[in-house]
Amino acid sequence: MTLRVSVVIPVFNAEDLLADCLKALVHQSLPSEQFEIIVVDDGSRDRSSAVAEQFGARLIRRKHGGAPAARNVGIHSAHGPWIAFTDSDCIPSRGWLAGLLGAVDRAPECVGAAGPILGFESDSPAAQFVDLSRGLDAERHLSHPRFPFAPLGNSMYLQSALKDVGGFDERFTTYDACDLHLRIQRAQKRPFVFVPAAIVLHRHRRSWTDYWRQQFGYGRGYGQFLLKHRNEVHWNLANELRAIGSVAEDGIRALRESQGEAALIARGTFCKNSAQRLGSIASFWNPSERVRW
Repeated sequence: MTLRVSVVIPVFNAEDLLADCLKALVHQSLPSEQFEIIVVDDGSRDRSSAVAEQFGARLIRRKHGGAPAARNVGIHSAHGPWIAFTDSDCIPSRGWLAGLLGAVDRAPECVGAAGPILGFESDSPAAQFVDLSRGLDAERHLSHPRFPFAPLGNSMYLQSALKDVGGFDERFTTYDACDLHLRIQRAQKRPFVFVPAAIVLHRHRRSWTDYWRQQFGYGRGYGQFLLKHRNEVHWNLANELRAIGSVAEDGIRALRESQGEAALIARGTFCKNSAQRLGSIASFWNPSERVRW
């Protein structure tokens, strides 16, 4: 059978999570001859590489340079015409790859596809908030009127389209998915399809502290996105002050709500928005970052 898709997984110190991801991939309903698994170890100091080898993945080791750079290594090492992305904290459903490929077979003009990302074992308040707020809802993100994108835990693109735009911009800390999707859509002007049946499970951050750190990183990436696209997104001090005021209002709502789902949503919204706002400020208004962009 012909190799159809390469699955690229960037890994950094993820030995405790990677096995579940790879176990799910080796048990895909798609015949094994039709896909390959590429794990790019981005300078891990744990046993991530050993876990990858245990499951027969094609392993590439590199110095630590961040997930966008690791994904680019995977792109240029891939043999399949399609490249699917997922992460070490994800568990693809058995029909994931078959679902994505089936969708692009039915729409041969499309440039890529993505499916839902659902919470796995979301038994802590922070994890439950991600599910309630649809934090990784690809369908919602793809419907954004100006900057649609698909989270990289569950997305697939033509390898040729990825290479035509130069892959991921390695300067990004996070938010590289949105930038990549924007450049591909503008270069290709071809449809990108959402596939409800191509499900990937995700282990959300369990504690509010870990979730805040994650969202701070997302904010840094968003600030970098604003810098790169500042000719389109005219962010200024007035915008920043309004955004800070909105976060303050989130904080007041979090204090007012005392119990139940409403309190969880209010607390999570304040945690997310305050972290993202501070992360964005840390990059967008940083003189050294401005030089980079």
